[in-house]
Amino acid sequence: MANISYIVFREQFVKYGCFSINQVRIWQSGFEENNFTRWCRQGLLIRLRRGWYAFPECRKIPDFGRYIAGRIYKPSYISLHTALSFYGMIPESVVSINSVSTLKTTSFSNDFGEYTYQSIKPSLFFGFELKKTSDGRSIPFATPEKALLDLLYLYPMYKTEDDMADLRLDEDFLTENLNADRLHEYLSQYNSKALETRVKTMFKAYGI
Repeated sequence: MANISYIVFREQFVKYGCFSINQVRIWQSGFEENNFTRWCRQGLLIRLRRGWYAFPECRKIPDFGRYIAGRIYKPSYISLHTALSFYGMIPESVVSINSVSTLKTTSFSNDFGEYTYQSIKPSLFFGFELKKTSDGRSIPFATPEKALLDLLYLYPMYKTEDDMADLRLDEDFLTENLNADRLHEYLSQYNSKALETRVKTMFKAYGI
């Protein structure tokens, strides 16, 4: 199967949207990996990162850029500024897709965007849910409470009330939509006095 045609290959993998070399090896152990280089050069495939590819028509699928964030580097879930922007908690539109992972901190760039991954301890890998795309795929996505805690935990430069004000968090969301019980439940699992202090400072900065 070293000289397998693109048509046969596509019929097998188009349903996945994005796929890894390992998936291809399971399908055909003798697959010639030089095909990937040639098909990318011909515009038949898009390289996402080392060992991961997608089909070019996936550019037209809503939320596909977010979907691949949790596929090309896992375990991971979308959090931090990307999630806060998604929920309307910060006013900025975030260009890069920010995630957290139990793997090392890294970043990737491909046709779908910029991807950054911040490392967290395995014990802190929680507080996310699966959001569905328009075509039924699942995206691991932090809850609003976890996205906020991840940010304050991974960016300790936010210390003072002025620092918290610089985040420009939406006060209506904080008072009406943020689940305070869930936030404090999550906060206890961080086991961090410094984070507890930053959360108190944040609430004080926004008069909550």
